[in-house]
Amino acid sequence: MKLGVVFPQTEIGSDPAAVRDYVQAVEAMGYSHMMAYDHVLGADTSHHANWEGSYTSESMFHEPFVLFGYLAGVTTTLELVTAVLILSQRQTALVAKQAAEVDLLTGGRLRLGVGVGWNQVEYEALNQDFSNRGSRYAEQIELLREFWTKDTIGFEGRYHKVDHAGINPQPIQKPIPIWMGAGARANPVPTDRVLKRVARLSDGWFPQMQPGDDAKATVERLKIFAGEAGRDGESIGMEPRINLADGNPELWQSQARAWEEMGATHVSVNTMRAGLSSPQDHINAIQQFKEVIG
Repeated sequence: MKLGVVFPQTEIGSDPAAVRDYVQAVEAMGYSHMMAYDHVLGADTSHHANWEGSYTSESMFHEPFVLFGYLAGVTTTLELVTAVLILSQRQTALVAKQAAEVDLLTGGRLRLGVGVGWNQVEYEALNQDFSNRGSRYAEQIELLREFWTKDTIGFEGRYHKVDHAGINPQPIQKPIPIWMGAGARANPVPTDRVLKRVARLSDGWFPQMQPGDDAKATVERLKIFAGEAGRDGESIGMEPRINLADGNPELWQSQARAWEEMGATHVSVNTMRAGLSSPQDHINAIQQFKEVIG
């Protein structure tokens, strides 16, 4: 089971040197990968009554592709992961181009985690339809793989038309692995509809649940749906998160063991919302986690 970290988007700050130092520390500690969350815009909650979203206009988010372009020049082995890029609010051809460029500049170290998101305000500002984001998302994944594996494509779907065009340069990975989010903080157990989409389309997925009976049942459901889609469920990667704030090192160890027993291929530690006040605090926290989990 590969060990990674969640880039502390909302707490790392805006100093490029602090970002560089943190990520180079991650790599030096021997972590295999780092994942970054994505939001383009945050809503000003003083103008949105009854706001229930996890993030607001006060939450800092570095843009993942630009961030990864910067990190391509200051890292050598670390896999860079979006977890997740809100795909349905972005233009598919542009995502294909940006992801291919990051993959090229990093020597094939990109894993593209994608999701449909929850922030209607953000969708509106980006001029994208919030209501059909799920069905559009499935077509986007098909189109991304076409762009990454062919020099030029002719594509006409429900939401996209490409009249014999292609991206250049191509990525190193053909195609770049696509992983999918499943579940949310408020509703961590994904619906059958979401799991069937993961089983049909993804190279891997990111469960939002805590380990336990619900998680075990969800993993089994996914395997069943994968079989129905003609795929081997064991071939679909799985990367849960362990939140530093949820408990002590004993809890981290027990959760890591539980996820590994359920077939997790990766696990990452999230140090946000743990009361840490500086980039160095986050570095110290992931050092402790690495010593405990190995």
